[in-house]
Amino acid sequence: MDLVCISHLRWDFVFQRPQHLLTRAARERRVYYIEEPIRTETGDPHVVARTVSPTLTIAVPHIPADRCRSECVQLQADLLEQFLERQGVTDYTLWLYTPMALEFTLRLAPTTVVYDCMDELSAFAGAPPELVAFEQDLFSRADVVFTGGHTLYEAKRSKHPNVHSFPSSVEVEHFRRARQCASEPQDQQALPRPRIGFYGVIDERMDYDLLAGVASARPDWQLVLIGPTAKVNPADLPKAANIHYLGGRTYGELPDYIGGWDVAMLPFARNESTRFISPTKTPEYLAGGLPVVSTSIRDVVRPYGELGLAHIADTPADFVAAVERALACDRLAHCAAADEYLQHLSWDRTWTAMWDHVQRVGERRLTRV
Repeated sequence: MDLVCISHLRWDFVFQRPQHLLTRAARERRVYYIEEPIRTETGDPHVVARTVSPTLTIAVPHIPADRCRSECVQLQADLLEQFLERQGVTDYTLWLYTPMALEFTLRLAPTTVVYDCMDELSAFAGAPPELVAFEQDLFSRADVVFTGGHTLYEAKRSKHPNVHSFPSSVEVEHFRRARQCASEPQDQQALPRPRIGFYGVIDERMDYDLLAGVASARPDWQLVLIGPTAKVNPADLPKAANIHYLGGRTYGELPDYIGGWDVAMLPFARNESTRFISPTKTPEYLAGGLPVVSTSIRDVVRPYGELGLAHIADTPADFVAAVERALACDRLAHCAAADEYLQHLSWDRTWTAMWDHVQRVGERRLTRV
């Protein structure tokens, strides 16, 4: 059975949950990852497709910028149907990351519909006002719903009879390379120590006052931030001699950077956009051997804070004190405790368990027939 995924995220933006799951899906079936359309000034509507692997294809609709919203939706539906027909896709699972995909997928006839709800998208800056209503419709259409964390599961479990929580997982061996980092990337190696680092999308979810406060309180610490900016003006980011924005890096490069950090941080703001997040980077930091300091994001507090694997602090003064405790911790004991927890986590296990739920939907249908 093929898998057709509709996502609001660009495949090449940041390697995260969809990429981890769908590269595994592609080991056993054809996977088509359909991105949001690109609006073009010239040319007819068309789809640009490229292959990541022999069984994984990324497809991007291109739609003229002068088309109104209703025309854009109609064109997306037409382009998607034509693309799937050309690819010979007939028996497939429709895997959705955004409820907005309902607008242009209603004519499709998938075997199974999956909603992998990785974030509360309605709380993000710039979210379409109709997203909440579309999600309600998607709950009616989906056969199975997954959530990207336990807090999100608690918010969604009453909305569908078949909801399952699958928090962020980790490729332990990939990030364990950071523990034996022999040489550092050139743009980081000259920075003094200690270094407190973060990687991920730099957007409205970050607590910039917290970053500025920590940088001001401890000018001898270097705050290293890796990742692209989104929905924020880079000119508005806090500036200081000890805050370093290194830009985006590939997933493969991350262990080399965190191998040169002393503490990893999760300086998220506490607002509606972070209420339900379950940061993938938490177990990745731990696999890399780093102590973690985070604001009180619920899916970090539980389980990582409760298990003593992450220090929790929300104000600049408390964050500074938490980083000091992290710097002074017994690193060997910390790594041993992290490894004991991480032995139960892997994206391979997560994907297998999720696909089992998808298969059960089909089995129940066969039983009813």
